[in-house]
Amino acid sequence: MADLVVLGFSDREKADAVLRLAKDLSHQELLDLEDAALAWRTMDGKIHVRQSYNPTASGAAGGALWGTLLGMLFLMPVFGAAVGAATGAVAGKLSDVGINDAFVKEIAGTLEPGSAAVFALVRRSTPDRVREALRPFSPHVLRTSLTKDREEELIAALHSV
Repeated sequence: MADLVVLGFSDREKADAVLRLAKDLSHQELLDLEDAALAWRTMDGKIHVRQSYNPTASGAAGGALWGTLLGMLFLMPVFGAAVGAATGAVAGKLSDVGINDAFVKEIAGTLEPGSAAVFALVRRSTPDRVREALRPFSPHVLRTSLTKDREEELIAALHSV
């Protein structure tokens, strides 16, 4: 089961840097994210959300692959790829996996103008190394699905010097 962690930042640049850091930690096998999103509020109060996982694109890619393979069986690989991509894109669009969009928008609505939040659905991690990497960005824990004790431990670790 994945844990949800929502971290708040004073500005979008820090939040973007944390998403890049998460990708780097993933390459180092220190963090395995199921999904991630970035939400920020501009100075004029507008809310923006950027999802890291795109189910429509993933569905289209998988559908194209399977469509090509099936199309090859019937000597029509291009037609099979096109039909497979369209079918996969529709299936991906209809599936809502990862972090709930309504939840992201709800939390984003509470952000102060100019601030941002990173939403991470974490499958597994090396907690001490991840916390150490996050500390320079001065994140604030906005929400988690962790137990109260683990959440307090996370907050203390992110704010210790």
